[in-house]
Amino acid sequence: MPPTRLLAILAAFACLAAPAHAEGPYRNPDNKNPDDTAEGTYPVPYKKPVAAEIAASLQRIRGYVDSQTPTRVVHKGSGAPVTDFRTPVADAVVDKGDADFGLQAYEMGVVHAGLLKATAATGDKSYTALTQRHLQFFADRLPYFREQEQRFHLERSNSFAHFLDPRALDDAGSMCAAMMRARQAGIGPDLSAQIKVCGDWVAKRQFRLPDGTLARQRPQAVSLWADDMYMGIPALAELGRMTGSRAYFDDAVKNILQMTDYMFDPQRNLYTHGWNATNPDAPRFYWARANGWAVLAMSDVLDVLPKDHPGYPKVMAQLKKTLRGIAERQSGAGLWHQMVDRDDSYLETSASAMFVYVLAHAVNEGWISATTYGSIAQAGWNALSARIDAQGRVEGTCVQTTFASDQVYYYNRPTSTTAMHGYGPMLLAGAEMIRLLNNPAVDIQFRVRTYHYVPKGGGQTSYREHP
Repeated sequence: MPPTRLLAILAAFACLAAPAHAEGPYRNPDNKNPDDTAEGTYPVPYKKPVAAEIAASLQRIRGYVDSQTPTRVVHKGSGAPVTDFRTPVADAVVDKGDADFGLQAYEMGVVHAGLLKATAATGDKSYTALTQRHLQFFADRLPYFREQEQRFHLERSNSFAHFLDPRALDDAGSMCAAMMRARQAGIGPDLSAQIKVCGDWVAKRQFRLPDGTLARQRPQAVSLWADDMYMGIPALAELGRMTGSRAYFDDAVKNILQMTDYMFDPQRNLYTHGWNATNPDAPRFYWARANGWAVLAMSDVLDVLPKDHPGYPKVMAQLKKTLRGIAERQSGAGLWHQMVDRDDSYLETSASAMFVYVLAHAVNEGWISATTYGSIAQAGWNALSARIDAQGRVEGTCVQTTFASDQVYYYNRPTSTTAMHGYGPMLLAGAEMIRLLNNPAVDIQFRVRTYHYVPKGGGQTSYREHP
């Protein structure tokens, strides 16, 4: 028998003899019995999270984002600082760190949402100090870059292009919502003029379907993106909170329900990534981050939507339905797959962090059952925590991704620590997990080597039949 064939046979027998359960480098530290043969090992941490450890992880992320966003104006060619702000020069740009994080990018709006939540959960104002620094930079330098544009007509090469000339929801909605949340929290200078610019774009100037649904003119002439549930709708809801105008709330609710009609699959309880008017029956692709944007948007809207609004129970019902679909697809490693319905696609960080945040937030707000969803959020956070490196970089995040028409594209999107899409969701998830651990309505019990989120006052449990 050839040696290679013999080795193949031996390898096959070795696989048959391997234990059926997964094995990994992590053993649950909450099990204090080192001789417990019924305690396995895990591919990711499996334990009750510790609030101080979560806060330390969030601080590493904050520190990394802080280091990568210097809020400094430099000459584009030389990198030398611009020191004279009386007369604009054509080559003045906002400096960037190695990660190339954009201060006005929609991803940064999510980062600020996470920083605000982190301060609220921990009382540590170093998180919102970063928001304060960015917003103050906007207030200080916007006049300079506006005059630069008037003199040199740089258009998209102007470092403040998203603020001066928004052209899409990506330019306007997320940062607009962030600025309104900061204003609500008393963080940063008065940016009401800029809020009006970005708010007007979302509410009045963005391309829409004839029925009023927020839409795009790419990749097909009339397209819907589930991403736009976050890029546009929370900003509309925040405009409602800021102005008191019910029309903004009406528009936010209408868009959630209409986008759901176009893109939600009631059999899978998932959103397809997008919808084209020219081909409404096209195959559906359930990209995880698109579903993350959808649940994050609904959660944000419910945070500010008046409870007596007729759309409140409809949005709540839709969020619950989607969270059920997402929860059922959590992987055995705690994260969710890039294509959330495909177990052979890779495990992706940004979507998983959005799911963990919304699950934990919905539990904390009493929207969904802690008993059902608490341990799912906990397992998700444990897996996420292993994706924050010593420098505070977030690993495993899919880079920017368009609405595509084949699985090959989605399956093979690269991941990068410079994909800012993972940073804000990770801050949100960690902050909400700290809040969940401190939730006075929930008792987290470690029984039979796993975790049970038991409502306090829900009756006495008994484990007399177990060792």
